[in-house]
Amino acid sequence: MIKELLKRIATELQNNKLDYMIIGGQALLLYGEPRLTKDIDITLGVDINHLDKILEIVKKLKFSILPKDVEKFVAETSVLPVKDPETDMRIDFIFSWTPFEKEAIKRAKRIKIDDFYLNYISAEDLIIQKLISNRPRDIEDVKSILLKQKKLDEKYIRTWLEIFSKTLDMDFLKMWEELKGFYSIKST
Repeated sequence: MIKELLKRIATELQNNKLDYMIIGGQALLLYGEPRLTKDIDITLGVDINHLDKILEIVKKLKFSILPKDVEKFVAETSVLPVKDPETDMRIDFIFSWTPFEKEAIKRAKRIKIDDFYLNYISAEDLIIQKLISNRPRDIEDVKSILLKQKKLDEKYIRTWLEIFSKTLDMDFLKMWEELKGFYSIKST
């Protein structure tokens, strides 16, 4: 059911020549230990100036728009939350504008699911996102990724964590060192 929904969304995004990547819990299913997730998070390769185009896609997919004042909500959050009435699944379309998001979309992995390719965030970028979120559940997710993924581009991870450490005034590199110390990963 979720696979079919992901295919429908990806088809529309691809037909409209919009870059995207699946992130969050759906990506964790690919890279880490599965856990219950009640939504689909998709980072788009466009900023909020493309809201009208995304709204056309949402209409074509027959999704319900959740916020009452769409323009205001998207302007404040850079997220368009919708719901698929068939599956009752929430989908968050996340508009990207940061250098990290743009780079992560370029690095997205094309993963074949049945007969279709979907763009998923890389394991490295998912680790970075989850460390930056710094919620207990996200830290557990990073641990599960480290258990499953034995080869990671550690230099890439460290580069971005260093940038975020300076920007957000938090020592993400220290968090990374402590976490990876418990797992045997190989740098690529």
